[in-house]
Amino acid sequence: MQHVFIIGSKGIPANYGGFETFVERLTEGKQSKDIKYHVACMENESNEKKGGRFTCNQADCFVIKVPNIGPAKAVYYDLAALKYCIKRMKQEEISNAIVYVLACRIGPFIGHYKKQLKRLSGKLYVNPDGHEWLRDKWNGAIKKYWKLSERLMVKHGDLLICDSQNIEKYIQTAYKKYAPKTTFIAYGADIEKSSLSNQDKKLTAWYEEKDVKPLEYYLVVGRFVPENNYETMVREFMKSDTKKDFVLITNVEANKFYEQLKERTGFDKDKRIKFVGTVYDKELLKKIREQAFAYFHGHEVGGTNPSLLEALGSTDLNLLLDVGFNREVAEDGAVYWSKEEGNLAGLIHQADCMEESEKKEFGQRARKRISEGYSWKSIVDAYEKLFC
Repeated sequence: MQHVFIIGSKGIPANYGGFETFVERLTEGKQSKDIKYHVACMENESNEKKGGRFTCNQADCFVIKVPNIGPAKAVYYDLAALKYCIKRMKQEEISNAIVYVLACRIGPFIGHYKKQLKRLSGKLYVNPDGHEWLRDKWNGAIKKYWKLSERLMVKHGDLLICDSQNIEKYIQTAYKKYAPKTTFIAYGADIEKSSLSNQDKKLTAWYEEKDVKPLEYYLVVGRFVPENNYETMVREFMKSDTKKDFVLITNVEANKFYEQLKERTGFDKDKRIKFVGTVYDKELLKKIREQAFAYFHGHEVGGTNPSLLEALGSTDLNLLLDVGFNREVAEDGAVYWSKEEGNLAGLIHQADCMEESEKKEFGQRARKRISEGYSWKSIVDAYEKLFC
């Protein structure tokens, strides 16, 4: 039996988040009888009553209690989960286990635990995620920590599993002196249509509440952070002459960036721009994507982005920031924009004038790209081959 301990997601069942969805799909899609998954879960309202351990998707889930200590919370969580894994391996005499750490948060501490893992004949696998050290939300000191942490996770990892070919190239180039062993396994997405009908009361009530009409809005879904280029998208949309709305599904509550953006752009005076909060109902969100006129994607920090895959699987016309990560995923199934002034505004005008047949063709190419390169089945198969 190959034991695989997964650290770094908030756990399963998944409510939101890329790593959480990945772990859920990996465990629920498991085919091999020779793999036993153990999944770290951060304590929350839904799992605190289950005790220290519970079973989900036939995976052994263990709950880690984490104090509310701000940005250091994630580091504490990963370290506590890693200590737990090593303790379990010793107690249950589990040898040759794989510890798969999602993201590079605990680099300064990993050397110590890697020695313990080695004594147990265990291996350390790491998903380096994206360029956390480039995110604008961090101050200079925290950015230095993330960069150092990434370097040390690469140095001590037995294998780096990259969900983006661009990230794999970066790891190989930036850390050449460590001769890192890497492999590429993509993140996954679905192309199945939403189970909701066009007349579903849940959908029509949402449209009415948000004052939005189907097929009459540009859409963006994602974390509300500066490096996702919300300012460029908002400014360019305001310059455009489109009659459609710009619907932003994101959490802006108590967000300083939201107030700064409002002050810098005055978007609150443009009735087309609508911040509508978050949508956690997966089928409703999928239907909202399907009925968008077009989708904006402005991410430029990191690897394969789950929200981009979901958009390509649902929305016909996708307008993406022209960076390597996005081109790698969408190829010819999308239209690309730059941050040059007027570029995106001009693209919005072109999109408004686009024939329906051309839009549909983009959608077909996007869904073909997802089905051929990013299906969950193929990703689960790739991981099982790797682990076994």
